[in-house]
Amino acid sequence: MTTTFVLLHGAWHGGWCWERVAEPLRARGHRVTTPTQTGLGERAHLLSEHLTLETFIQDLVNHLAYEDLSDAILVGHSFGGNAVSGAAERVPERIRSLVYLDCTIMESGESLLDKLAPGKLRERVDAFAASPDGLGIDPPDPEAFGVTDPADNAWVAARLTPHPISTMHAPLPITGPPGGGLSARYIVCTDPPYHSPDRVRAWSTRFGWHVDEIATGHDAMVTAPDALVEMLDR
Repeated sequence: MTTTFVLLHGAWHGGWCWERVAEPLRARGHRVTTPTQTGLGERAHLLSEHLTLETFIQDLVNHLAYEDLSDAILVGHSFGGNAVSGAAERVPERIRSLVYLDCTIMESGESLLDKLAPGKLRERVDAFAASPDGLGIDPPDPEAFGVTDPADNAWVAARLTPHPISTMHAPLPITGPPGGGLSARYIVCTDPPYHSPDRVRAWSTRFGWHVDEIATGHDAMVTAPDALVEMLDR
């Protein structure tokens, strides 16, 4: 059975990060697209103080429309889950189901800064936000995403781009619950964990999502692509 997958990257990444997942899925006969959000990846030249989560949602909604995609499975990694939630509310008629891959789940009106617990990322974002000239927060070392293999680390590091700080301040413009009531699953990366098990359980219980696990780091599409392909293909 041919399925349409739309794979959406997270912060600092771009459509490039799905290479090891997209090609095997296509080889199995599926249609796969990997859009890049405004200001990131090959669209880094569009970095602007005016980018918001509305921009990212519209990026995805337009992608679905102009590629004429329907009955699609949207897979959002990390920060990309926010645009997936927005698209689910805007164009549910184009979507079969949703997959949240190790995402921080935000609700209506929440921003990423509302969800960040004290720690290094919070400190970096707060410090950067105090700068009057900065547009994008520089990416961390890929080890922060669980990418420890030297070759993989170098491949990812060469492609990460600054993430627009304005989208981390922006509230999520949805009116209902994340996922819009569509069929949804959550895939949690557990080795090392990026989110606490308690947070993942709380999200899955609250929204009625089934949870799958992959024993790898946050960037599963890089560090465990075969396992992720098998999970998506199921």
